[in-house]
Amino acid sequence: MTGAGVAATETVSPHVSILLPCRDAEPFLGACIESLAAQSEPRFEVLALDDGSRDGTGPLLRAWADRDPRVRLVDRAGSGIVAALRRLSGEARSPLLARMDADDVARPGRLAAQLRLLARHPEIAACGTGVRYFPRPRPGSGYLRYERWINGLTDPAAVERDLFVECPIAHPTLMVRRDAFEAAGGYLDAGGPEDYDLILRLAAAGCRMTNVPRVLHEWRLGPHRLSERSDRYSPDAFRRLKIMHVANGRVPAGRPLVIWGAGKVGKAFARGWLEQASSAGRVPPVEAFVDLDPRKIGQNIHGAVVLRPEGLPAFAAPARPYMLLAVGTPGARRDIREALQGLGFREIEDYRAVA
Repeated sequence: MTGAGVAATETVSPHVSILLPCRDAEPFLGACIESLAAQSEPRFEVLALDDGSRDGTGPLLRAWADRDPRVRLVDRAGSGIVAALRRLSGEARSPLLARMDADDVARPGRLAAQLRLLARHPEIAACGTGVRYFPRPRPGSGYLRYERWINGLTDPAAVERDLFVECPIAHPTLMVRRDAFEAAGGYLDAGGPEDYDLILRLAAAGCRMTNVPRVLHEWRLGPHRLSERSDRYSPDAFRRLKIMHVANGRVPAGRPLVIWGAGKVGKAFARGWLEQASSAGRVPPVEAFVDLDPRKIGQNIHGAVVLRPEGLPAFAAPARPYMLLAVGTPGARRDIREALQGLGFREIEDYRAVA
């Protein structure tokens, strides 16, 4: 952005506050800064925090703040990602909060597209954008499957449907209305992924969310990522968080609980569910499993029998079972949804995908 363009925005209240925690980001921060400076929507502020970096991150941020009045530096060293985000969100001046990671690149139209979506749809509390990983992952990798999946969640119904599959909004693309964010409690440290926890609490509060149907964010991969280095973002941590939120009012009371999936993913979810039951005592027991593999039919898993899909309507009659779909095979969720629809079950009302 030209010096004149920056100067013209100095006295304008920001439309959105960008939260940018940084730690040891020197190799990538320059590209991030350039991408924000090139945004087609200039009415923003950046709240940047150097969270105990041991490289040149701090001087890069100070130099940026010196030349761009929209950038404010916030002090809090070495406190961790959740504390950093809480501090940054508390300093924000705009009614909208946006996230950005210091190692990523925002395409020029990202902020403008999200602001337009939220302006046109006051019923939407938060939105992300489509993403593209770089460097490109190997063909067939889980990253590419996640990329395709999240880029397909472009309406609130799709986000709600797949809410418990994975985090349906890429955190570094998040833009959220501040009033909804604060009503949900903001960022909390639940010992797991703070981004997914926020999205789940927004959903629990009745907030509708979606993604801009365009790829507007370049998401960097590499061993430096916190998600690659911290147990906070392990598969077990995600599973525990899902179970906690599913158990908190997402399973209708008085209906037998069935897990569709007697493989590795379903068994792991069931173990976590049973652990939650033993520690909190608030979740219903798993009364049966369902699987399409004929070799698993009749097996006993954690004290529950494995059924064929055709056995579901009569199972525990006259009560109607509630199902959690926990499968890891690509394409399996689609096949199961088709089978359940054919049996007269309705998604969310009668079943949810949790993997």
